[in-house]
Amino acid sequence: MTDRIEPHTEILLVGMNGDLRGKRIPKSKEKKVWDGLVRLPSSTQSLDIWGDDNDDITGLSLTIGDPDGQCVPDPRSTAPMPWGPEGSTQVLATMHEMDGSPSFMDPRAILASLLKRFDERGLTPVVATELEFYVMQDDWRETGRPRPPEKLMYKDQPNGFQLYDMGAVDALDEYLQTVRHWARLQDIPADATTAEFGPGQFEINLLHRADALAAADDCIYLKRIAEQAARKFGMKSTCMAKPYGDQAGSGLHVHASIIDRDGNNILDAKGGDPVKLKSATAGMLKTMRDAQLIFAPFANSYRRFQPGSFAPVDIDWGFGHRGTAVRIPDANGPAARVEHRVAGADANPYLLLTAILGGMLMGLNEVLDPGPATEPGQEPLEGTKRLTHDFLTAVEDFSVSPFIKDVFGERYRKLYGDTKRKEAITYLRTVSDFDYQTYLPRI
Repeated sequence: MTDRIEPHTEILLVGMNGDLRGKRIPKSKEKKVWDGLVRLPSSTQSLDIWGDDNDDITGLSLTIGDPDGQCVPDPRSTAPMPWGPEGSTQVLATMHEMDGSPSFMDPRAILASLLKRFDERGLTPVVATELEFYVMQDDWRETGRPRPPEKLMYKDQPNGFQLYDMGAVDALDEYLQTVRHWARLQDIPADATTAEFGPGQFEINLLHRADALAAADDCIYLKRIAEQAARKFGMKSTCMAKPYGDQAGSGLHVHASIIDRDGNNILDAKGGDPVKLKSATAGMLKTMRDAQLIFAPFANSYRRFQPGSFAPVDIDWGFGHRGTAVRIPDANGPAARVEHRVAGADANPYLLLTAILGGMLMGLNEVLDPGPATEPGQEPLEGTKRLTHDFLTAVEDFSVSPFIKDVFGERYRKLYGDTKRKEAITYLRTVSDFDYQTYLPRI
């Protein structure tokens, strides 16, 4: 007879790139989590996509002795881990300095700081996310390439499943049912599940929350559920923005409205001119290039911005127009809101909401004009600015932006910008197979 496997609690920090890092504590020792005794180096929050602390450019690690930070758990985020030993739980934490102040590097703390500005005005953002992701076979390390799940293949080719095709949902029903079941266990408000354009690509919508921090928590937990459920079925899930060059990219759309202390939606035009709704939209458009590095945080992210796709390339807006960067699904009534359609699924949800809500707040603090709405079938209006297709350009726009400095703080603007600049330069220095196959025999 074997001993029962002891359950555990995982205390999790969200890193710069939306990655989860932390500690696994046996349930018998869980008290130390709630007593605030779990520590990790504060530089954990500065790690790049390769896990490097980049002390040579940040000075936040060995240069200052790599000091500890305190992992302060958020009890609201406590949730069961159905993939772990029975009784196991997870909880999200915010990194604090040893003097008790939130770390300037912690994405949850950054979003919480912005939300205080709304609260000071008696306002509350109401937020929902729509997450797209791919599921694939788990042999990508051996083959060097992703490939769709075998249940979606016929004679080594995708089985013809397309957007909203219930056949694709049925083919991976066990996996998707597991995702939904685990989401229910964690009280994640998952709504509709749909098949998207790509083979093995799905979208799960999360319901609105009048707590943007909780909405970001939902999104980060949903990503983890998708990955853990895929592992259970011998597959891999990915929120990479563009895993297949010839298939659709994956986005992370955000719906947002603003309510006052009486519960009224201040963006509701009530049948008139949606002045506040348009001004909030203008704030997002005005800050979009500055914040594009948040919406598209990796080199691969920029492969998603292609003309003719549903990923926007112009900085524009429209009523009900799914080709625009900001869509207004409804201008009247309690459901009046904006839909921000720029971000890829690879975006860090906390930083993403900070950038979007920061732009909306700018539009509420001023009266801004977004310009004419883009109509269906209409060519981009003269003078319409475009998103960049270049990773390094986005880094430089971010690094000098007064808006980013105001919303994220000067120290985080420098940390994030310097870290991403290193990533962009590394990418540019890497000679790819495409270079060899295209240029080597011809030049």
